[in-house]
Amino acid sequence: MASMSGKPVIILKEDTKRNRGKEARRSNMMAGQIIAEVLKSTLGPRGMDKMLIDSLGDITITSDGAKVLEEIDVQHPAAKMVIEVAKTQDKEVGDGTTTAVIFAGELLKKADGLLEQEIHPSIIISGYQKAADKALEYLEKIALDVNLDDRDTLIKLASTSMRSKTVSTDRDHLSEIVVDAIKQIVQKRDGQTIADVDNIQIVKKEGKSLQETKLISGIIVDKEVVHDGMPKKIKDAKIALINTAIEIEKTEIDAEIRIRTPEGIKAFLDQEALMLKKMVDTVVSSGANVLFCQKGIDDVAQHYLSKSGMLAARRLKESDMEKLAKATGGKVINNLADLKTSDLGVCGLVEERKIGNEKMIFVEECKNPSSVAIFIRAGLERMMDEAERSLNDALYVVSDVAEVPKMVPGGGAIEMELSKEVRSYARQIGGREQLAIEAFADALEVIPRTLAENAGLDILDTLVSMKAAHENENGIVMGVNVFEGGVKNMLNEGVIEPMVVKKQAIKSGLEVTSMILRIDDVVAAKSSGGPGGPGGPGGAPGASDYDE
Repeated sequence: MASMSGKPVIILKEDTKRNRGKEARRSNMMAGQIIAEVLKSTLGPRGMDKMLIDSLGDITITSDGAKVLEEIDVQHPAAKMVIEVAKTQDKEVGDGTTTAVIFAGELLKKADGLLEQEIHPSIIISGYQKAADKALEYLEKIALDVNLDDRDTLIKLASTSMRSKTVSTDRDHLSEIVVDAIKQIVQKRDGQTIADVDNIQIVKKEGKSLQETKLISGIIVDKEVVHDGMPKKIKDAKIALINTAIEIEKTEIDAEIRIRTPEGIKAFLDQEALMLKKMVDTVVSSGANVLFCQKGIDDVAQHYLSKSGMLAARRLKESDMEKLAKATGGKVINNLADLKTSDLGVCGLVEERKIGNEKMIFVEECKNPSSVAIFIRAGLERMMDEAERSLNDALYVVSDVAEVPKMVPGGGAIEMELSKEVRSYARQIGGREQLAIEAFADALEVIPRTLAENAGLDILDTLVSMKAAHENENGIVMGVNVFEGGVKNMLNEGVIEPMVVKKQAIKSGLEVTSMILRIDDVVAAKSSGGPGGPGGPGGAPGASDYDE
């Protein structure tokens, strides 16, 4: 509402809520800090788990930052922006989501203190940007090279990502599986190394223990053989991958066929059977002894396939068909008439096995497969889910290093080293920006501080010991010893992380902090209410939802 000649002029719709200046900024910054506080206790090997219960009563128990933020129902728009940071971190590098969010929360907290000193948000953002540029430049400089043939280092990288998870007791076994899986799917393209985690299939079945989890040099098809008369095991398999129905197609328009005699009915049925037999003969003549069909297989066709001694499965997912093609070297054929012997995939063994109460087809012993499967076993469904999340993180960590072969010491060592460098850089800048750069350096220390806090260590003593250690020439590798207290050489302890994970965490934290600091006006329309309406279930939050 504005005033002109003493008369009010209403600009915004009635009941619209508007927060401006310090009030709007403080509300947004507080929301970001609260999200960071939620995740803080999950960081590190001594971090705790969260139990998340959805509206249907389903329970998720995890310490994975991305999963926690995915499950919680957040209303505040600024909090949603911080959650987007976690999603970006997860999509880009697959790990470090908790680090990114905690760092963003600490940057906002430090910025709040600077605002209290009447430092303008633009100066804070500029100082943060300069500090981030310096930190990233120094990070590239001090990162250690990784040899992809060094299996022990790759296992340590995978193991570090799983140290803070529920599955940490089995991390040695799982780390070996992860490294072997990534090594199978790594490809060279135009001089670049590509390790696409999507080429690794993860299949879970309840039963046995995590130690029974294994790598399959091929693919698992969650289907059973279509006909009882078919063989359940084929060695030296030649696999036809068909993306067309082995059925008589129905006409697009309704048609009526008038048959007046029994002989006519028999001739009609015989003709259908003949057409189906020709389809089956096409597959058999190609030399295939296994058939995977993305669509349906008619009962009559199943009979003919069974007589020819072929193992067949139908209605496979498109993603499984693509993975089968990559694993076996075959081609997915859209027209049956085009099927040739050269299109067939090959593997050492195709077998239907009963796992628990379900049957599955294992396609194994593939030669140089570019797609493989990890078969997860565990006694509890929730343990399987947590194992899947942990394996995903570890797979991304090893693939990150395969694509950018650089690593840094973990345990808060790299953050403390970057903090030292940024604080030294701040003295060269001067002015109010220096305060923002020093605040950025302080924010980096939140990672070792949180690791110490979660481990029940004395925070002050730990940080003093770390700062003293990092003053030495070789202090860069000294991180928090969460099990015994004090500091320790993280390289010797095998606690290492990919450089790109740290790089992305700094970038993501800076971006969301800058965006929130720039907001000085929040205009929220009142919700119209009602189910399905803007303020109803599934709709946008109303003005009242933005209150602290």
